[in-house]
Amino acid sequence: MLQSVADPQFRLGLKRAPQIVDLAVVMAQPTLLAAIKLCISLGGFQSDKQVYSALGIDAGHWSRILRGEAHFPVDKLNELMDLCGNEVPMLWILMARAYDPASLRKQESATERELRIAHNALEDERKKVRILTEALHGRVA
Repeated sequence: MLQSVADPQFRLGLKRAPQIVDLAVVMAQPTLLAAIKLCISLGGFQSDKQVYSALGIDAGHWSRILRGEAHFPVDKLNELMDLCGNEVPMLWILMARAYDPASLRKQESATERELRIAHNALEDERKKVRILTEALHGRVA
């Protein structure tokens, strides 16, 4: 016997390419809600439905969020920023708390670390090959 599913649509974890956002524009936003709206606007969506559907937010709740009558679910901020391709809400929070976003840097992911280690190992091997090649041609340093 098959069970019915309330939401049969499969949500894709779409990520847009990261955008660079002018910090002056972010600082000009008076509230976190304004920063969230800017984040969405910069995402270039055709309709709000693309955003609230992708985030799994009810249409009615979405309308209340945009009117300032309900709060954006904080556990969806990361998903929103990935979806929109910018980090405006995070930057707004940082600056509202008097942090300097320019002094922050992203942590290296496990994949990036593995790639860096592999790249360094490859460079070491290339140096050894160069030294051996020069030695074979009689050019020992």
